[in-house]
Amino acid sequence: MSVTATSARSARRAPRRFRERFSDFAAASPSRFALIVFAALVLLWTGLLALPASSAAHTATDFADALFTAVSVVCVTGLSTVDMTTHWSAFGEVVIYVGVQIGGIGVLTLASTLGLIISRHLGLRARLIAAGDTNPLRSHKGPVAESQAVRLGEVGGLLLTIAISVVTIEAAAAVILFPLLLGHGFALGEAARDAVYYSAMAFTNTGFSPNNNGLFPFAHDYVFLTTIAVTVMLGAIGFPVIYALARVIRHPAQRRRIVSLHVKLTIVGYLVLFVIGGGLYWLLEHRNPETFGRLGAGDGVFQSFFLSAMARSGGFSTFDIAHLHNSSLLVTDMLMFIGGGSASTAGGIKVTTLMVLFLAAVAEAKGVESMEAFHRRIPGDVLRVAVSVVLWGATIVAVASVTVLAITRDSLDHVLFDVISAFATCGLSTGLTMGAPTPAVYVLAITMFLGRIGSITLAAALAQSQQRRLYAHPEERPIVG
Repeated sequence: MSVTATSARSARRAPRRFRERFSDFAAASPSRFALIVFAALVLLWTGLLALPASSAAHTATDFADALFTAVSVVCVTGLSTVDMTTHWSAFGEVVIYVGVQIGGIGVLTLASTLGLIISRHLGLRARLIAAGDTNPLRSHKGPVAESQAVRLGEVGGLLLTIAISVVTIEAAAAVILFPLLLGHGFALGEAARDAVYYSAMAFTNTGFSPNNNGLFPFAHDYVFLTTIAVTVMLGAIGFPVIYALARVIRHPAQRRRIVSLHVKLTIVGYLVLFVIGGGLYWLLEHRNPETFGRLGAGDGVFQSFFLSAMARSGGFSTFDIAHLHNSSLLVTDMLMFIGGGSASTAGGIKVTTLMVLFLAAVAEAKGVESMEAFHRRIPGDVLRVAVSVVLWGATIVAVASVTVLAITRDSLDHVLFDVISAFATCGLSTGLTMGAPTPAVYVLAITMFLGRIGSITLAAALAQSQQRRLYAHPEERPIVG
């Protein structure tokens, strides 16, 4: 056989060997693979944003600012250390827009999409990666809860739903916002650009604004604000919920089978927290002249519920957040920490995590052994995962808050607020990030990264999941409470 023929055969086998190694590495630990992919994206966007072409002044952006912005973009957070409306050039804005779209679809979903592209089909391994984003329990070896948000056989449909929902929802929001922006005096081209920009930042729950004054000029345009709020909420409830609702619309007779426990818990929990948040904001702020005190009752109620929607992960605001009372800042801290639905563009510990903890407390109060909701029993391992998520999240927030406090010497309420906003990838800020010392910028960037990739994803990536033991220690009950 000639040398040329041997070289040609080796060249044909090279892509096949690469795909096999890629698939084996992804299957060994989907969460670790996704972690590496996400870190690579952050480094890539840091390099792009540091280029002179990305800044309006055509000078290289400082590394700390470029890194922080890259993490904020890829993690769809919305916090910034530079003026987002003046610092970046047209090229930089495109880089930010693309990064937000990529970051918004989720760490593990992105990883499965890459696997689909390289492997050229959605096999079992790629399905496991995508399913892990809809249910963190699939990141672990061992038993998985019987009722999945999305079953493995439905992952292909879920990925298609993600693509369709991103395009459809953002396009619909942009179509509504475009004439409204024209009505506010924006030029035709500027209105078109801002409509597309706002729709993307709303659905991905990022909260960046293309205007110097943010949403301040639209504070009394309730059609504009309602469009933003609805788009934010659609992104925050999660792709599995959107997928289930889309199937219900197509097959209404099968809604009992289609609507899973995850969907019910997410919708009920999200709406309850939305109502509670809006009510608390109105009670706490209706006499504050810096926020809702100057508004009438109807306007104040609307703004309270708009803030309740944004506090979950949206990041937009119609006034300076630093003017909120400390009590309202604390309410916002709690709402941000909870966040939105699983496998969504929102951050936080997720609504279903809180619902599982609540159901466990109810079961304990009733003296029953199992957790139940909507005539379904929730396995005990789900509670262990929920507790782990909360403890990981609380630990990250506590360590970051203490560190930033030691660096900045700022007030606890402002530091805690911005740290939780970073962890929950919300984007609301008291102004701490603007002008923060470089060490504090790095700490907040790490907090955003850890918050976005998810506590369970990080734990599974570092600890390689559960291990089977062939022995058991004697049982003994400590005193709790």
